Amino acid sequence: MSVKIAGDIQSGNVIMVENAPVVVLKAVYNKSGRNQAVVKVRAKNLFTGRISELIYKSDEKLEGVMLDKKDCTYSYFAPPMHVFVDSEYVEYEIEAETLADLEKYFCEDMTDVCEVTFYEGRPISVVLPKVIVREIEYTEPATRGDTSGKITKTAVLKDTKHELQVSSFVEIGDKIEIDTVTGEFKKRCN
Repeated sequence: MSVKIAGDIQSGNVIMVENAPVVVLKAVYNKSGRNQAVVKVRAKNLFTGRISELIYKSDEKLEGVMLDKKDCTYSYFAPPMHVFVDSEYVEYEIEAETLADLEKYFCEDMTDVCEVTFYEGRPISVVLPKVIVREIEYTEPATRGDTSGKITKTAVLKDTKHELQVSSFVEIGDKIEIDTVTGEFKKRCN
């Protein structure tokens, strides 16, 4: 067991709540006016599968859980499970609900190496690389005259159909880098 400060919690972390391990699905740091900063956590109980909303003071100490981690690649989706494969071709299934925020980046047989976290031999969460490269399937034509990259437009990723804002000079067929933490366009690769 380890100690975690609530303000440092991220998606994929596992903490103990009422003697049960819960995986953090989403953590939002919230500081308002005169009140103390809080962290709103959406978490899933690893024993029951129940999802709950928790609120902690940002400086509150929580009991963390030591976990095993393994590098895997995404393979395919077999509803309701996403399947990942390690270097020895062992398959691991993780529920789609657990990976809802990441699904927009998954495509069959993608080569990005993900970090799969295990609790007592069971896969519970996935961390994508900080930057991934995806191809643009559709976007509006570029606006003439703008080369600064400050004007954005909506683009659709190939395979996943996820929409995001990209610089106006990005075109159909371009490969772009995406920051998986913020979900934002970083740069064009080609």
